[in-house]
Amino acid sequence: MIEAGIIGGAGYTAGELIRILLNHPEVNLNFVFSTSQPGKPLYSIHQDLIGETEIEFTNGINIEVDVVFLCLGHGNSKKFLAENQFSETTKIVDLSTDFRQKSDEHSFVYGLPELNKEAIKNANFLANPGCFATAISLAILPLSKNGLLKDEIHVNAVTGATGAGTSLSQTTHYTWRDNNFSAYKSFEHQHLDEIGQSLKQLQPDHDSEINFIPNRGNFSRGIHATAYTKYVGTLEEAKEFYHNFYENSAFTFLTDEELHLKQVVNTNKCILRLQKFGNKLLVTSVIDNLLKGASGQAVQNMNLMFGLEERMGLKLKANYF
Repeated sequence: MIEAGIIGGAGYTAGELIRILLNHPEVNLNFVFSTSQPGKPLYSIHQDLIGETEIEFTNGINIEVDVVFLCLGHGNSKKFLAENQFSETTKIVDLSTDFRQKSDEHSFVYGLPELNKEAIKNANFLANPGCFATAISLAILPLSKNGLLKDEIHVNAVTGATGAGTSLSQTTHYTWRDNNFSAYKSFEHQHLDEIGQSLKQLQPDHDSEINFIPNRGNFSRGIHATAYTKYVGTLEEAKEFYHNFYENSAFTFLTDEELHLKQVVNTNKCILRLQKFGNKLLVTSVIDNLLKGASGQAVQNMNLMFGLEERMGLKLKANYF
């Protein structure tokens, strides 16, 4: 059994991670670290877990576990690892932005399985991608693989309220969020850097702008993204190289049908739809921001890192109705 620990156990992504790991056939959840909830049962915060586990939050860590998931606020993972050292054999999976940009200062592998599967299999330190970055990168990476990103890319995407985390702010209160819709961080969202890095990995000469407008939706979870750019080929050609790019992907699928969030919420799937309008290719992408955009993808990466079947523990079913 893989002994796993979680650092930062009270948030939304940690809750999803706990649920998955408790039911993973090859994992024992060794500890869940929280500075705000030590001594309390997990179900005091993640209330659906009552009757599922008696594990309590702890303010101590086991440095000998096989894998540690860092579910900390952005900027805090670097600080935590600087102050706490695990064994040489412990694998680290970080769910923050701290290590996503390639750097000589660290040896973290960027954990988008559809892009870096072989590197992930050999990784000891893994930077889990951001939720918007996952949805958008999966929508356009096949174009970069074929050297076809020659013009500006336009992206409009909407995420649910859980994308903002559990900390309260003006825009997370129910009275503000309900029956409301808004854009934020237009053209300067923090996930743009990792998207650009992934595109350049496949198309080194890529230098076109990514015009990204993120939006807040009045629903709990999920990301619906549309991306379009100029494209000179046929729709059938595009479908063929998208199929080729994702033919060995465990969780990314193509469809010709209209997409909506209920197809992917509570699953680790990304579903894509291609359409051509004049000289533009439109790609629609849908994911669950807490699963394929965070904790589900983290476990998918863990499976690869430990030589397990990629879908193990992640055969989750959408609540379609």
